[in-house]
Amino acid sequence: MKNCLITLCFLCMTCLSVAGYAANPAISANFDRDHIGSGETVRLLVQRNGTSNGQLDLSPLKTDFDILSRNSGSQVQISNGEMTSQTQVELMLAPKHDGKIVVPPLEWNGEHTLPLELTVGGPVSGNASSGTQQAASTDAQHVMLTATADQSQPYVQAAVVLTVRLATDQPISQASLELAPNDAVIISQLGTDRQSSEVRNGHSYQVVERKYLLFPQHSGHISIEGPLLVAQVPDMRSVNGFANDPFFASVLQNSQLGAMMRGTRPLHLRAKAIELNVLPRPATQTGATWLPALSVKLSETWRADNAGVHVGDPLTRHLSLEAVGLTGAQLPDLSTLVAAPDGIKMYPDQAKIADLSKGDSVIGSREQDIALIAGQPGHYTMPPVKLSWWDTINNVQREATLPAHEFDVLPAVNGAGGLITPQSAATAKSPAILPASSAAASAPSRSMLDFPVWLWIVLGCIALSIIALLAWWSVRLKKNNSQPRIVVEPRLRQGDAAAKFKEFHKDCMANNPQAARRHLLEWAQMHWPVDPPIGLNALAQLLDDPDIVELLRELDRCCYTDSPWQGEKLARTFTHQPGSDSAAPATKELLELYP
Repeated sequence: MKNCLITLCFLCMTCLSVAGYAANPAISANFDRDHIGSGETVRLLVQRNGTSNGQLDLSPLKTDFDILSRNSGSQVQISNGEMTSQTQVELMLAPKHDGKIVVPPLEWNGEHTLPLELTVGGPVSGNASSGTQQAASTDAQHVMLTATADQSQPYVQAAVVLTVRLATDQPISQASLELAPNDAVIISQLGTDRQSSEVRNGHSYQVVERKYLLFPQHSGHISIEGPLLVAQVPDMRSVNGFANDPFFASVLQNSQLGAMMRGTRPLHLRAKAIELNVLPRPATQTGATWLPALSVKLSETWRADNAGVHVGDPLTRHLSLEAVGLTGAQLPDLSTLVAAPDGIKMYPDQAKIADLSKGDSVIGSREQDIALIAGQPGHYTMPPVKLSWWDTINNVQREATLPAHEFDVLPAVNGAGGLITPQSAATAKSPAILPASSAAASAPSRSMLDFPVWLWIVLGCIALSIIALLAWWSVRLKKNNSQPRIVVEPRLRQGDAAAKFKEFHKDCMANNPQAARRHLLEWAQMHWPVDPPIGLNALAQLLDDPDIVELLRELDRCCYTDSPWQGEKLARTFTHQPGSDSAAPATKELLELYP
């Protein structure tokens, strides 16, 4: 009997202690709301009795939240001669995903909080009169962000158009849209932002649309993190100091004065991830180049009278290549597609590359002039030009062709019909310059004193204007040279490029084609930051070394066919980094969607 009484007393004391702890726990954590809309932020308040020199362990939160801000403080109270203190930490959190999130206990100086639960997105259940729940149920419809790819199974290196749409029925400020880089995809913005308006469920929304081009660099499954919108939106839950007054809150909620008094809150809204199942280069594709495009157009023009071409006269052949769904940097060098018959020398000019945004795609173009000079008279036939490409709409290989072209070359004007030297060809290309004595003899004799007076006045005014302009330019040039200049050298980027080039050599020696290709393209993006090459074919054109070009094409084929590859020869041949033609920064900050 005595033992039973002792046990009963112990249980009563335990219950009282637990109840006392529940009424006044040593450490507590609470969300300001237990249900929020997609993209909303939530405040977490953690309080601890007494002072503490330790730090709150926030690592359990980083799995499901982005910690936007942290504020900490302490307060001391004296009541009935007793002094009590409390330490608190306030966190602003942005959930990384929708759904039900369970926060495990947080540790602070050996003490732990109770687990918490937060619901993100979806309809709100519970008391409809609660102001916080009403805000959570409507905020998810105020701002909507979507990201849609035009295809989910593209071919490797083919363009994927990603359309990002932001719809909002309330003003937002300090807005920025970020699309995180991905090692497996080359990302570039397509055109400029477009703004429009639309009506959904009786509400008028302002819509901002932005398009990106995605170029997957390898086959297989690729997951791209959805774009993130970071902005400030009006806080619909309160109107400053009148949040708890029903009368003022109802009067000021939809008024202009209420909009001026209403505060803002941060918004972190992320669209769904983009999933791509990238198809490899088809085994039935037999062309030397890999051009996955919607359409390809190859054309030419001749800039000379075919009936009047003489030996040593240049005959210019203008080639133009356009591809829908590819950039100009992905197109091949047109001079490599042209073959010349015996007796004809080719002199290709610098190619002109351009990109044009049209609708939901990009049109890459490449134009190039090739000068043809015959060394002897006769009848010549230029062979047909053929370029194979892959039709991504019908999944078949197609060929763009130019027909054979015939022309006659007449003897040289001076009557010489034999072979000409390069020096004589160059002389034929440039206009003839007569000797000074011959020019003077052929010109009619006229004394300078025969010129009228008004002509001398005009020439004098022109001379004075030129002298004044040169003097002004000299003074300005000296002033500019005297001012200090700030030159930012891209040492960090050069160091990064050297590291990538070193990794590329290691991959070559290890016979790893996929890693070698990835590190080489990363090096190229750092080396040519303004206009980086897309793919090994574009890089080979920049390097312009026949030995390296052939080895890079072999590496490209091995990456697509998964055939064995020996990279030692490429490592020995490609040993130095060429000089970059641009030191401009490689990154460009995205403009804000709203001022």
